[in-house]
Amino acid sequence: MKNAIVVGATGGTGAAITEELVKRGIATIAFGRSRQKLEKLAAKLGNPSLLSIAIGDAFRPDDIVAAAKDTEVLFHCANVLYHEMESKLIPLGESVMEAARQLRIKVVAIDGIYPYGKAQTDRVSEDHPKQPHTRKGKTRLAFEHMLFADKWNNTKVSIVRLPDYYGPTANDASYLGSTLEAIAAGKLAFFVGNMHVPREYIYLPDAAVMIVELADHDEAYGQNWNIPGTGLISGKEIVRLAQKASGRSKPVISLGKIGLSLIGMGVPVMKEIVEMLYLTTEPVVLSGEKFIRHIGKIKITPFEEGIRSTIRELQQHKLNE
Repeated sequence: MKNAIVVGATGGTGAAITEELVKRGIATIAFGRSRQKLEKLAAKLGNPSLLSIAIGDAFRPDDIVAAAKDTEVLFHCANVLYHEMESKLIPLGESVMEAARQLRIKVVAIDGIYPYGKAQTDRVSEDHPKQPHTRKGKTRLAFEHMLFADKWNNTKVSIVRLPDYYGPTANDASYLGSTLEAIAAGKLAFFVGNMHVPREYIYLPDAAVMIVELADHDEAYGQNWNIPGTGLISGKEIVRLAQKASGRSKPVISLGKIGLSLIGMGVPVMKEIVEMLYLTTEPVVLSGEKFIRHIGKIKITPFEEGIRSTIRELQQHKLNE
């Protein structure tokens, strides 16, 4: 892979993947709606010979086609607001796939674990039954079916599934993103779900390394791939490590069904999280056996190191604003 486009380049996964591509010397186009955010990303990465920006709307295939000419791989990292998932996720994906079909390029789509539903095994492999019982899980499964539809006959698709993630580029699309931002700023923070049950998280720079590596293997396309996290950790331990790194210890409040519903009266996205709370008490833990067997080693940054690095970069970002 010599060149690529990242659609949704300023989001959590998109920014991490863009950075990893540039690190590898791959000519990269960062595509998004906000010129300001794209320019900020480009300034941070500081490599104009490899990174260019393209402003456009991912819901418009023509915008993507115009930006992505002469690229080999399209990383689909664009997302929709949580409370708009049912109405907008598939139209967004169809737009991206139509552009890829016209361009005849490969697509790596970044997705999550919702389509699996409740875990039926200790470690969830790509062969695990997909039996979602939530609206969002069913929508995400329909999204998978759309990506692999026969009508996109001029392209190949790979779906990469991540557990919940954290890292300097993570935002509100990650349950943990806003928690760590608040702790870094020394503010009152909220933690979504049970803080005592250990859950799986992945450090975004690790995920980006493995996603880009996978994208460079032709045999990876036409399949689902699970990218496992660092391991299991409780919310209580995450908060301890984050507060230690920040040097601040303002309260962190756990939000359950009632708290999310109340906040959701004014912030619709919070209410939409309620149906996914089962994941905080019945975690889905991904197996990385297929990745190891076909692609290579799992990249793992210990939680203490990853959280410390995240907190420090968030604090530095705040100072530079």
